[in-house]
Amino acid sequence: MNIVVDYDLPGPPAKVWRALTDSKLLASWLMANDFRPLLGYRFDFQARPMGDWDGIVHCQVLDVVPNEKLSYSWRGGSGKTALDTVVTWTLTPNGTGTRLRLEHTGFTEDAAFAYDVMGRGWRDKQAELAKLSEL
Repeated sequence: MNIVVDYDLPGPPAKVWRALTDSKLLASWLMANDFRPLLGYRFDFQARPMGDWDGIVHCQVLDVVPNEKLSYSWRGGSGKTALDTVVTWTLTPNGTGTRLRLEHTGFTEDAAFAYDVMGRGWRDKQAELAKLSEL
């Protein structure tokens, strides 16, 4: 199971890229983190723990093409519902703005709850990303 979301954002790819790769901006719309856009870099997202989840998502940068593509692993949880997925962002110029595609891939049937919750969460990021793409 995969989540795919397209965002049409008013800002150019360089500004959208900044919203995806600047640790402070990323924290403002997603989660606290220690991210750096360096191939192979290991980092964590941190949120409030919920249920069996400790609130930490362990990640590693898998692909970096400035202003075009960013991909990282996304691992968290434990047991049958643990996630071992990949998030990929693709930026395409679209007139004066950017078409941003999110693909969050690798959900298993056991992770159906996370798939549903995260699918809604990713879709709700349009307004925040649009605002940041204009800074």
